Amino acid sequence: MTKWFTEKHSDTINFSIEVSKTLYSSQTKFQKLEVFENPELGKFFTLDDYLMITEKDEFIYHDMIVHVPMAVHPKAQRILVIGAGDGGTVRELCRYKTIEHIDMVEIDEEVVTVCKKYFPNSTTGFNDPRVQLYFMDGLAFVSSKIDEYDLIIVDSTDPFSVGEGLFTKTFYKDCFRALKDDGILVNQHESPFYTHYQKNMQRAHKRIKETFPIARVYQAFIPTYASGHWLFGFASKKYDPIKGVDFEKWLKLGLKTKYYNPELHLGSFALPNYVKELLEKESL
Repeated sequence: MTKWFTEKHSDTINFSIEVSKTLYSSQTKFQKLEVFENPELGKFFTLDDYLMITEKDEFIYHDMIVHVPMAVHPKAQRILVIGAGDGGTVRELCRYKTIEHIDMVEIDEEVVTVCKKYFPNSTTGFNDPRVQLYFMDGLAFVSSKIDEYDLIIVDSTDPFSVGEGLFTKTFYKDCFRALKDDGILVNQHESPFYTHYQKNMQRAHKRIKETFPIARVYQAFIPTYASGHWLFGFASKKYDPIKGVDFEKWLKLGLKTKYYNPELHLGSFALPNYVKELLEKESL
């Protein structure tokens, strides 16, 4: 009998992936963690029945959450990553020789342990001496920091369970205080397509816009995420993600990327009208 992993995208729509093998299944202290294999997507892992990454398309998400802000702020030296237990975000950051230090805060140590075993391509950055891992609540960690980071990346799960607090007004204010005068905050911003995801996206954008002088939204197509249409939030104290980018400087770094490029950077901020309307409604 064929086994399927099924994620609920709405009350009437499910997304299913055939499972050729179950590699790991555990109830951690915080959530249900499972690793599966599929002939097309390779290995993929889920938390509380929500898909996190697949080997085939993880590069899209990690390219866009890292290289967009790093192209805007190439001098960023001190980085904070919250979440990101799969390692892909840290992997991409570690490709920048100019970065001096990365703090990564993941609440669930078992996620990191399991991803090191099953996703070695994603977790190479954990071996970099510039990376310091903390297994604790990201909210508590950032609340004690002042004027410390050039970039904060919130690579969290959806706003439920352990990820819920990372979408609050208090958290965004703490991030603002933890950033330097020219700091940038980037977070995964949910999908604009299904109603449940729309509300989460609108709420996050409203709270960020109330906190930061510059708050923009950009997009990527990620096939295995809900609807495939996924958003990221870009917030900054100083930098506009389009007007102030020196792409020549970024290109001179010689980084080979599978998804990100300067043309895509600019285009990713050109949002469809329905997304603009959703963001404007919440901004009223």
